[in-house]
Amino acid sequence: MLTFSQVKNHPQILEFIRQSEISLKVLGYTEHGLRHVQLVADRARTVAREIDLAKREQELCAIAAFCHDMGSFLGRTEHHYWGALLFHQIFVGTMPPKEMAWVIQAIANHDKEDMKLSNKVAAVLVLADKSDVHRSRVMVKMLDRIKSDIHDRVNYAVTDSKLKIDKNKKKIILTLKIDTKFVPVMEFFEIFTERMTYCRQAAKYLGYRFSLIINNFKLL
Repeated sequence: MLTFSQVKNHPQILEFIRQSEISLKVLGYTEHGLRHVQLVADRARTVAREIDLAKREQELCAIAAFCHDMGSFLGRTEHHYWGALLFHQIFVGTMPPKEMAWVIQAIANHDKEDMKLSNKVAAVLVLADKSDVHRSRVMVKMLDRIKSDIHDRVNYAVTDSKLKIDKNKKKIILTLKIDTKFVPVMEFFEIFTERMTYCRQAAKYLGYRFSLIINNFKLL
């Protein structure tokens, strides 16, 4: 049965992630390489564990999270579909059909405007992926260039980012610290409103409410 350890050490997977990072850097995107996918995989497993998903579901969440952006080197617009197809091509026959369906659906669904959730692996991946906002994602190093791009500005301004689970209150909480001397909080919402909506939908599917706290102020 396919394990997360096998996936994260698979040479094709690692090369697809590396090539995706190179491609997106050329296009001017924030970081989508090994740092991002490992963080998302760790966060996905933690969320799955904290909401009491079965051990195997926790493993599938980590697998889907590690592979979710690997199709970006084939084209960013449809990268979620490319990633799902690549995963199936590489690992077909290594896991039960239902597990394969959950993972490729999670990968294909994580970045869609018409997102409709139908399994918990997909919902966990959305939360883990869309909550990764932090200055470590900024690829450029010169401050004047960072300031010239709103995605770089906002990510650079976020000095701390944590996703927590409150089981008693049935809440999934994203807590951010934003340097408001660098950007106003409104700029965060200019580019992240859609992603926060995805998080709210994902949390609801899992039976939780999504909460956003910025600089100790509850916004959702």
